[in-house]
Amino acid sequence: MHSITFDFLAVTAYFSALTVTLWSLRDKSTPAHTGKDKLRWLSLGFGWLAVSLQTTSIVLDYDHNGGPNFSFISALALVTLIITTIILLASIVKPVDKLGIIAFPLAGIILSLSLGLAPAVRTVSNHSWEMQTHIFASLLAYSFLNIAAIQALLLAAQDWCLKHHHPGGLLLRSLPSLQSMESMLFQLIGAGLLLLSLSLATGFAFMEDMFAQHLAHKTILSIIAWFVFATLLMGRGRYGWRGQTAIRWTLAGFASLMLAYFGTKMVLELILNRT
Repeated sequence: MHSITFDFLAVTAYFSALTVTLWSLRDKSTPAHTGKDKLRWLSLGFGWLAVSLQTTSIVLDYDHNGGPNFSFISALALVTLIITTIILLASIVKPVDKLGIIAFPLAGIILSLSLGLAPAVRTVSNHSWEMQTHIFASLLAYSFLNIAAIQALLLAAQDWCLKHHHPGGLLLRSLPSLQSMESMLFQLIGAGLLLLSLSLATGFAFMEDMFAQHLAHKTILSIIAWFVFATLLMGRGRYGWRGQTAIRWTLAGFASLMLAYFGTKMVLELILNRT
């Protein structure tokens, strides 16, 4: 089977997972966040099917073209795949499966876009294992900190509802407590910072000049993001930072990282038509 077929099936599975997840929010006959919720496990099953199909497509594409596709849209599709996989894995031990309401449609939409743009834009490279380690660490760091940013936005919504005595929508009411959400936020930031440290370390170790003209902005913005997240964790440990302070620092750090990883790539490929 061609990789496009697997991508198409993956898109179908992503939106099937979204549909079941949305339906589970409306189903009041079973308690939220329990292993007895059949709809929850059905949505996770569709999610696992989707990431398996997309992974198969990536492997087939790699074999066919002799290397990974690092075009903007394909890299973005890979990031959403990693994000969804992290959420699915975390859902085994933590009640974070409702984050699929954001992850599933995002992965499905971006994968759909890649189906239309992939034939027109391809950036295939054969990298050494050292560079592949750097790239993989970078993608993992971005994915963990992307989930942290989503978590921060949900935390902000929960905090607003609590302060204004608003019941919130179905999604917010299905989430864990404010304290649990905040705890998970810092766990995600800790893992993301560790991976970002590995990304920077492998970059400086394996690349000739991290401050070369075409890399300087990425390096500087990534270092800024590292300091933002490191400062947040230090502030959490020393001064007990939480709530709106944690949310603002998380979103600021992720904004810097997003510009570093995808800002210039988007401008070059989608606006200037350069790869």
